[in-house]
Amino acid sequence: MTESELYKELGKLTKEKENWPESVPYLSTLLTHESTKIKAKTIWMLGEIGLVYPHLIQDVVPSIYTFCKSTEPLLRERAVNALGRIGRGCFSNIEMYWKDLFCLASDVEPKVRLSFIWASENIATKTPEIYAEHMPVFAKLLKDEDDKVRMEAPEIFRVLGKRRPEFVCPYLPELKKLSETDENRVVRIHASGAIRAAGLF
Repeated sequence: MTESELYKELGKLTKEKENWPESVPYLSTLLTHESTKIKAKTIWMLGEIGLVYPHLIQDVVPSIYTFCKSTEPLLRERAVNALGRIGRGCFSNIEMYWKDLFCLASDVEPKVRLSFIWASENIATKTPEIYAEHMPVFAKLLKDEDDKVRMEAPEIFRVLGKRRPEFVCPYLPELKKLSETDENRVVRIHASGAIRAAGLF
């Protein structure tokens, strides 16, 4: 099967959610495929399956985590995003790797930093308390050099603000300043949303 044929097959499987549980062993074998494109798609799919069927994905989590250290940015991006989805489904499945994900907050590739924020939002939705000591990491991302990262960074404050407003309170002045003066309209909107979510007016 060619790369394009296999990718098309995976695309079809993405839509066949009823077949997800039985597909995990097969997908696991594709993590060693020679194609970066196939590995990236597989990692993404395993993340989505892990959100819905966390008990089926436990054995493959260590393999997914290894891609966080890949030299290929796309694989780092997909790996941290998948671990976020899996962690949202069941935090204990990724708990031993969770702290290691923070090194990706300063990854050289903006898309990886962006995926780190997305992953954190997913995990924080169900397990917010673990972020109490890590807010400075997200505060730094509010000032990221990449616009897309800066646009997303306030969203983790919104997610946490709904659940643990005390985590967000120390950053209210910075969020307020962003909401009023940042040159990027989306940053202003998201910063305002974070303030509202935390009930910090």
